[in-house]
Amino acid sequence: MKPSKKPVTQFYGDDSYMNLRLSDHRVRRKMNRMWKDRVLYLMLAPTIIYFCVFRVWPIINMRLAFCNYRARGPWEFAGLKYFRMIFQSSAFSDIMRNTIILSFMKYVLLFPAFVILALLLNELRVKKFRQYVQVVSYLPHFLSWVVIAGIWKAFLAPGADSGVNTLLGFFGAEPVDLMTDKGAIRWVLFFCEAWRTTGWDSIIFYTAIINISSDIYEAAAIDGANRWQIVKKIILPALLIPMTTVFILNLGFFMSAGFDQVYNFTNASVNSVIDILDTYINRVGIESAQYSIGTAVSLIKGIFGLILVLITHVTSKKLTGEGVW
Repeated sequence: MKPSKKPVTQFYGDDSYMNLRLSDHRVRRKMNRMWKDRVLYLMLAPTIIYFCVFRVWPIINMRLAFCNYRARGPWEFAGLKYFRMIFQSSAFSDIMRNTIILSFMKYVLLFPAFVILALLLNELRVKKFRQYVQVVSYLPHFLSWVVIAGIWKAFLAPGADSGVNTLLGFFGAEPVDLMTDKGAIRWVLFFCEAWRTTGWDSIIFYTAIINISSDIYEAAAIDGANRWQIVKKIILPALLIPMTTVFILNLGFFMSAGFDQVYNFTNASVNSVIDILDTYINRVGIESAQYSIGTAVSLIKGIFGLILVLITHVTSKKLTGEGVW
């Protein structure tokens, strides 16, 4: 006589068996959904590959900061040797100061301009003119820093026929050479960054403004609120969450003061005041093939950015109740 086959529930229990069935159903449903959207996932694949190769894989090889690099054979553990070399270097303190100053100008001083432009766009009542302003302000974002540097260098050239000196000559002022002026070059980088990014980075705030319900505006108008009161009591509170999130995420890049921009604008006359960590990494780690030192500086950048994000997130949570997560 054949032994009777025991039901599955006798081994797993009724609840466990049902949970397994539900889990299996969820997995199949997700796989079917992914297969249905396979074209979208295929379009997403290059981005995923890019981040895996250039973002995730370098994190794994950050161990090079603690090792002596060898093209062949295993890397020899060196401990904190390269970190001591970095902090004992006389040039590192100047480079760190330059990085902090330029990053503060770009990520803190420039931040209100994004919100102000979004507010001004919302106040424009002529639709075609607003669209024109949007297009003009967005376009510089799509230019490479090589092109932008060429435009600004031509405008700020020391010759009397350059754009800035022509304007100064019109008002009777003497010609200037801002590209070799140590006191002015940081502000040149600041206004150049503003010209390129203000329009594009204002999109998220303008989107948040236009998503505010029209019923709220109508209720405010009935209560007799003027435009400033509407901005203060309705629009700015609605922008609090995106402003907090964007600002905190921007601080994660605080130690990246903009390699492309600085590399294209630098010259021997002003290098001492705009030489930043990224250009130092390029010069020492890549051009001089000191890969361990370059990796150590990159690790310092990453840790510093992570600490800034965590501190800002915790502070924002306590003060406003909003943060990144």
